[in-house]
Amino acid sequence: MKLMPRKPVPSLEVDTLEGKRFKLSEQKPGAFTMLVFYRGLHCPICRRYTSELNGMIDQFKAKGVETLMLSSDTKERAQEAKEKWGLPNLNVGYGLSIEDARRWGLYVSSGRGKTSAGVEEPALFNEPGLFLVKPEGTLYWGNISTMPFARPHFNEILAGVDFAVSKNYPARGEA
Repeated sequence: MKLMPRKPVPSLEVDTLEGKRFKLSEQKPGAFTMLVFYRGLHCPICRRYTSELNGMIDQFKAKGVETLMLSSDTKERAQEAKEKWGLPNLNVGYGLSIEDARRWGLYVSSGRGKTSAGVEEPALFNEPGLFLVKPEGTLYWGNISTMPFARPHFNEILAGVDFAVSKNYPARGEA
């Protein structure tokens, strides 16, 4: 499925490690909800990527961006990632269904055994994606990948948010 800027995004509900149910439809950020779909505990690149976000989360909050990091991992694997990767500042969702991943346009891969991190890949899991969703539930910006590497840098996203909000810059790519 291809998501379109300025159009409603699919519904999204997942449990979080905070013990709450995250419902995208109930989010009321000042500027955006940022959804960071990561591959799961097995991915060493996700570890580095989410660590960068963990260190910048207060800067995003100051710009009116609420964030959820989520994957198709189980609660146990998500908890292990949060603890082992040192992500105390991040709200982590788990149990994303493969069907929901596909509704968001994410690619899905089949597990191929243990990764270089020594962790078994799940039978099926989502590949990475990052979306900025406006408070009314429309897509502002999106990025998806078929591979774990070459992801958008959070410092560039933060600068983009600052520009978009200060200039009332519209979502692009809708034509």
